[in-house]
Formats: sequence, C-alpha cells, structure tokens
Amino acid sequence: MTHIEDLVVLLDDDGTPRGHAPRTSVHGPDTPLHLAFSCYVLDDDGHVLMTRRALSKRTWPGVWTNSFCGHPRPREDAEEAVARRGREELGIEIEDLQLMLPRFRYRAVDASGVVENELCPVWFATTRSAPMPDPAEVMDRAWVDVTDLGRAVAATPWAFSPWMVLQVEELARLVGPGVAHDAPVLGQVM
Repeated sequence: MTHIEDLVVLLDDDGTPRGHAPRTSVHGPDTPLHLAFSCYVLDDDGHVLMTRRALSKRTWPGVWTNSFCGHPRPREDAEEAVARRGREELGIEIEDLQLMLPRFRYRAVDASGVVENELCPVWFATTRSAPMPDPAEVMDRAWVDVTDLGRAVAATPWAFSPWMVLQVEELARLVGPGVAHDAPVLGQVM
C-alpha cells in the first residue's frame, strides 16, 4: 500500500491556493488559512449524526460537533475528500452529497492556544451504513433531531465546537433558490 502524505491546501486571504503543508505542522498558534470541510450526515427521519471528539484530539477534545470534518489534499476532488473522510473517521459510505455553505470561513482559538483558520465548505450527506467510528477521532455519537440540535446550540453554544455553532447559525438563515422547502435545515428554530 502506498503511503499518502497528509497535506493541507494553504490559501491566500481571497481563498486562492498558494501551496500546501503537512497537516500536523499547520495547526498551531499561528495557523495559516487553509482549506477544510465539514459534513453533516442526515437520515430519512430528520436526524443528524453528531459526534463527540475523542479526548486525544489536539483541539477541542471531548466537544460535540458535526458528523465529521477533514481537509482535502492537494489536487483531490472535494466530493472525493468528503467521502474519504467519512470512511476514515466514521467507517461509513456517504450518499446524496450536497454543498450547503460553499464559502463558510472561520477562525477560532482552542483553550490550549491552537488556532483553527479555515475556509471550510459545509456539506450535507446521507448514509445507509452503520457508523463505526475510529476511536482516535470519535469517542461518542448520537442521532439527533435537527430541531432539538438547533435549540441545544442556541441554549448551550459552549458545549459544541465553535465552527459548528457558526455553521448552524448560517444554515438557519439559509433560504433561497436550490434549497428544497422540505429539506432539514439545522438550527431552523434559532
């Protein structure tokens, strides 16, 4: 098996790729802007798969967050990157991938001083696979009603990852062409 170096795509302030660097060397107190993604996995009953980050994670250990996140590698198709990460982190195959927030961007500082600084498109997907999380990534998981999730984020934002709190707020405001009226929109009660 060929080893693939885990590289992230570095970005200029306008989102233009400007190179790459090993993922492990990028996240620190002066994290450069880089490309990432977040994915929310939904089921047919209006539930979203939430995950709790493993205590061994370098940033935001033990915090509840969206289904999974990751970083596309240089020259890797975005959809392929999301599917790859779903397999790696949760042991699932995803379907019906939909880009919901193509320009979502955030910067957050963990209690340890590590900075996240990402252009992080947000995707929705479905799965027919039963999640089998990698314990180095995920310590717990739960299927949650999207309305209940919106209420929980509004009431206790400190219990969730900062990127997810911001994403739920943006998704709650998401209205317009291309969004099905019956599609579950996270945070719709906020």
